[in-house]
Amino acid sequence: MGDLLVAAEVFLLSLLPSFEGRYAILYGVALGLEPLTSLALATAGVATLSLALPYLLPYIDSLMEALSRSSYKSVSRVAAAYLRYVGGVRSRVSRYVSRWGYLGLAIFVAIPLPGTGVWTGSIAAYVLGMERRKSLLALIAGGLASNIITFIPAYVASAAG
Repeated sequence: MGDLLVAAEVFLLSLLPSFEGRYAILYGVALGLEPLTSLALATAGVATLSLALPYLLPYIDSLMEALSRSSYKSVSRVAAAYLRYVGGVRSRVSRYVSRWGYLGLAIFVAIPLPGTGVWTGSIAAYVLGMERRKSLLALIAGGLASNIITFIPAYVASAAG
């Protein structure tokens, strides 16, 4: 039962912004989950995000725009923070995408650092008006590359320990 709970946590953590698959892999391995299982679960999360976010973001943006005008200050602050984050994404990733296109998007997503990843890449593709189908492929490729970059040292460390 413990491994099943950790497996569920790895998958769910792989869906969170900035955490995503790359850190979910480390979490699973640190809690004793088989490294390949962690990789598979985190990759399922990356694929889920890559397929869902490009279709959901227009609705999320509309919702956040409406919530930013809410009379409830805490709600409007959260929505405004999201909208600022989206603006920041545009400025951070536009230099990669304008120079390298979809390959630049994949590379940006693949960099295993906070502030990159499928969430940020999806927002960037949406904000920059990139074609959805090509963006999906770049997001999946970049997310998988990020997972592999993180998986290799986690696998080596677990094999050595």
